[in-house]
Amino acid sequence: MADSHTRIPEPAGPPTVPEAYATVKEKLAVCFDCHAASGYTPDPTFPILSGQEFYYLYVQLKDFEAGRRASDIMGPVASELTRDEMKQVAQYYSEQPWPDIGYSATPDNVAAGERAAAAGQCVQCHLGGYEGNSRIPRLAGQYPGYLRKTMLDFKTKARANSAAKSSLMESFSDAELEAMAEFLANM
Repeated sequence: MADSHTRIPEPAGPPTVPEAYATVKEKLAVCFDCHAASGYTPDPTFPILSGQEFYYLYVQLKDFEAGRRASDIMGPVASELTRDEMKQVAQYYSEQPWPDIGYSATPDNVAAGERAAAAGQCVQCHLGGYEGNSRIPRLAGQYPGYLRKTMLDFKTKARANSAAKSSLMESFSDAELEAMAEFLANM
């Protein structure tokens, strides 16, 4: 996973796909519609994929295909991919550098979110800098709206691919989840 935190502008013109991904070029073009070739767009409703770990991205595609992660968009997209294509798409996005979205939360939200994250012992899985690992997503620097929605989806069990995460999110108020999203996006 890339550790850089630099603003990376989306290149002008049609994206180019490295030769190593020629066999999934058309599949990646579908991904680019929402996630861009860079793995992130200015639209905070789409998660940043660039720089996430390969295995995490691959498992999420499998979960979309299996319905453990419900999405009217991603379910059909993932069901059109073979396992090998899922791996190639995941590898492509894992190789892109993590961007700096330039988010700045208020000091009060940062403090409240840090307290909530500490209470939930989030560093146990997401690591000290919330950078994640091969099976756990990076949270630091992700869009706050996406983080908020994800945590609420776990809390309400709209997202069913981690029972432990659902139980943990149920223990927080919506305000605490909001503050946690702000804290993590600010990192």
